[in-house]
Amino acid sequence: MTKRNKIEMTGVYKAFGTKKVLQGVDLNVPVGSSMVIIGGSGTGKSVTLKCVLGLLQADKGSIKVDGMDMIKASTRAREEMMKKFGMLFQGGALFDSLPVWYNVAFGLIHGKDMDKKDARKIATEKLEQVGMGEAIANLYPAELSGGMQKRVALARAIATNPEIIFFDEPTTGLDPIMADVINELIVKCVKDLGATAMTITHDMASARKIADHVAMLHEGKIVWTGPIDDLDNSGSPYVDQFIHGRADGPITDLQSELLKSA
Repeated sequence: MTKRNKIEMTGVYKAFGTKKVLQGVDLNVPVGSSMVIIGGSGTGKSVTLKCVLGLLQADKGSIKVDGMDMIKASTRAREEMMKKFGMLFQGGALFDSLPVWYNVAFGLIHGKDMDKKDARKIATEKLEQVGMGEAIANLYPAELSGGMQKRVALARAIATNPEIIFFDEPTTGLDPIMADVINELIVKCVKDLGATAMTITHDMASARKIADHVAMLHEGKIVWTGPIDDLDNSGSPYVDQFIHGRADGPITDLQSELLKSA
């Protein structure tokens, strides 16, 4: 039985002046699945996420979440839809001036108008889910290691029990062991919530660990998408070059051509 799609992107374009970033992105994310978007720097991965979130307005196309077109929706309807989302930002993006528990509870207090005492209780529970707890609740982000900050950011992303979670380069800046710990936690948290996940990364170990489906973005378009089990036999020279980190291939050949014509 085919799952319905939680997110549907059809013919999505986005440019900044003369710089064309997204050039007709088509991508479906089934309910309850984990989609990982791979691709080199500057290929439009972050812009794709921001367009779905409504942080950027797509120039053309359709972005549907639970059947509602986010591009055509009213501001109020978009704001209501955003309550379904959780987000782990690249670098964590914690508030330095707020203690850990308040960082985790931020969406509960300011998004759901929850009492601080109740919000703190939930924050502590979420911290425990990512292997931390009350002992660090009153510390500030600057007092934590990079791996601990990522855990706090993950706890914040899941604090409101979102239906959809976005992960922006979740393992950036972490050593391989801590990166694997974060990947394991992401898999567990997404599964426990029954959430739909979309992740952007260039870390192939991370992609292989957390993905159900993979899509490769190149030159503003999805050049291949399929189940994680098909990744090594994609039949796409772009995917093949990227996942094996080869210097020679269609990606670098195109970059060389562009440099020659510049």
